[in-house]
Amino acid sequence: MARTSGSGTDEKQESRVKKIMRVAALSGAVALALAACGSAPEDAETTAGTDTGATVDYKACMVSDSGGFEDKSFNQSGAEGLELAAAELGVEINKVESTAETDFTPNIDQLVADNCSLIIGVGFLLEDPIQAAAEANPDIDFALVDSSFSDPDFNPVTLENAKPLLFNTQEAAFLAGYAAAGVSTTHTIATFGGIQLPSVTIFMDGFADGAKQYDADNGTTTTVLGWDKAAQTGSFTGDFENQANGQNLAKGFIDQGADVIMPVAGPVGLGAAAAAQEAGNVKIVGVDADWFLTAPDYAPIVLTSVMKEISAAVFDTIEQGVNGEFTSDPYVGTLENEGIGLAPFHDNESLVSAELSAKLDELKASIISGDLVVDSVSSN
Repeated sequence: MARTSGSGTDEKQESRVKKIMRVAALSGAVALALAACGSAPEDAETTAGTDTGATVDYKACMVSDSGGFEDKSFNQSGAEGLELAAAELGVEINKVESTAETDFTPNIDQLVADNCSLIIGVGFLLEDPIQAAAEANPDIDFALVDSSFSDPDFNPVTLENAKPLLFNTQEAAFLAGYAAAGVSTTHTIATFGGIQLPSVTIFMDGFADGAKQYDADNGTTTTVLGWDKAAQTGSFTGDFENQANGQNLAKGFIDQGADVIMPVAGPVGLGAAAAAQEAGNVKIVGVDADWFLTAPDYAPIVLTSVMKEISAAVFDTIEQGVNGEFTSDPYVGTLENEGIGLAPFHDNESLVSAELSAKLDELKASIISGDLVVDSVSSN
């Protein structure tokens, strides 16, 4: 809960466990460099900037996680930042889409061979291949969304040519959980993830704590299905691709009375939105981007979204590279620097009372000031 003082057996499964252990070891150990954020494709695609009227001698490249660049989520946000850099900075860009984890290393190798100036990996699961490439290619800059870097013993390391792009998403997710508890008529809400990774569970931690805070403030009892923050256990589909898995899991929550659901699962979350739409009386909390805008088919049921301004972080990193100012200092998005945020309620604003809206503003201000600290074992 928020507090008012500081603070497998197969090879693939073993790799994921290793990554999760690594982030747990790194939590709190990475030096933070809080930077201000700006506002905010299946095959390899190279584009030269056109809006500037001239190009610069700089190629910014990106490799997606397995969700692909049209995931309505973090991969898409990253690609938008890349394309904005092409348009506004005149850089050449190249983006390569992954459909499975086995694509990561070959895709990165392809970008290295393409003489990219900067290669950005989108997603926690790319940490190992991005780090390996950065170590093998010191003359190329790298950046990684949602993870830092470490040695084989999980000790944090700084690579002079590699920049982590991190987000303290639990802060905005806390506000979403508070809002969800406030509008729920069944006093039952739910959340689930794609794969149990720190970049996923950080959302779930904040969401659960926000609902708990609402109950403490209002004398209510809200059941949060899908996640036990204390035990760090909950519901996961096991992937970021199969929307049917998300739809089936969401249906189970709806059968248990949930009327607000936050899926943290990339495209899998769209399956949950389909289940909510079919139910007719269930709202969705989007993640990473404003789903009201990026998933318009489900706009009427989107209560709000927990946004990570990945596109702004990507653009800023490319701009630093163009200007010769690239550093390995981590970028950390927070409510304070607007690197994260809660989307408007749009068509569902009528569900949010003036009192609840004012309380959300108050809580946001308290988080920014440091009077209210939202904890997560995955916080950056």
